Amino acid sequence: MVVALTSLSPAPPRPSPTPAAPRRRPPPAPSPRGRTYSSSFRILRAATVADAAPGADDYHSTIRSLNSRGRHVPRKSLGQNYMLNSKVNEELVAAAGVEEGDVVFEIGPGTGSLTAALLEAGATVFAVEKDKHMATLVKDRFGSTERLKVIEEDITKFHIRYHFIPFMKEKCHATEKPAKVVSNLPFNVSTEVVKLLLPMGDVFSVVVLMLQDETAVRLADASIQTPEYRPINLFVNFYSEPEYKFRVDRENFFPRPKVDGAVISFKLKNSEEYPPVAPKTFFSMVNSAFNGKRKMLRKSLQHLCTSSEIEAALHNIGLPVTARPSDLTLDDFVRLHNHLVEV
Repeated sequence: MVVALTSLSPAPPRPSPTPAAPRRRPPPAPSPRGRTYSSSFRILRAATVADAAPGADDYHSTIRSLNSRGRHVPRKSLGQNYMLNSKVNEELVAAAGVEEGDVVFEIGPGTGSLTAALLEAGATVFAVEKDKHMATLVKDRFGSTERLKVIEEDITKFHIRYHFIPFMKEKCHATEKPAKVVSNLPFNVSTEVVKLLLPMGDVFSVVVLMLQDETAVRLADASIQTPEYRPINLFVNFYSEPEYKFRVDRENFFPRPKVDGAVISFKLKNSEEYPPVAPKTFFSMVNSAFNGKRKMLRKSLQHLCTSSEIEAALHNIGLPVTARPSDLTLDDFVRLHNHLVEV
């Protein structure tokens, strides 16, 4: 039998499939000047993504929130750096000891990521937001709850006692429990806000803020005879007991700032706990002393008393007559002030 050779011939090779075009990521949102953010702004660290809970505030939800308001990038002029890690927000809330029924004052809620954690903890939140787009966004996001009030205002011009105390009394009902401040603060107003809040121990029991790490370290450490020792250290310890809580890596923010953040807690003092001195005249003297930080106090305070009177006061409180402002603790300054007032 003859077999056709063609039946034994190998089958013709199949054409190779056309490779699929590689998927491309959509381009990043342009900045106001036409530049694009680098990949470090767009991609979270693996740990951050892995730790985030489903539906948590992350990069993508933040961008969607901004785009929903017609805003593609945060505003640098307002110090806007949004938190992308929900666990950090939870730790911030825990640092303040927020619990069911607390009234919390929040500054700069942004997209509402920290606000969500505060509401989840059972707090009633009074939020002050300067950016009208973000204020509207937060109102829309939590529109179904009665435990949130959002005010569109600049915190540095906001009269806290006039607007917040009636709200606090209404929400606290018969209880006399003081409110708390919890905020991921815009870095560019941190010192100004600290000066605004700390003398309000009759309203707030604790102030917990996210600040630049360097600022938080400086405010928490009141070591004398260091270059960082300034009047703000005396101010902080006059009105509160500061405590550095934890550092927050810059990768957790959008846009990513050039520095790390940190959480610091200020346990506010009541007026009965303040040093025995008139704050206005006391801090006037302190500021005068530090205006000539490298000068001896007998020189920098000459507009208050004569050099011999200052030397006598320093001697009476057990300090050398050559002392400089960086040599004095808060208690030393209080005793010096009271001696000079008696002169």
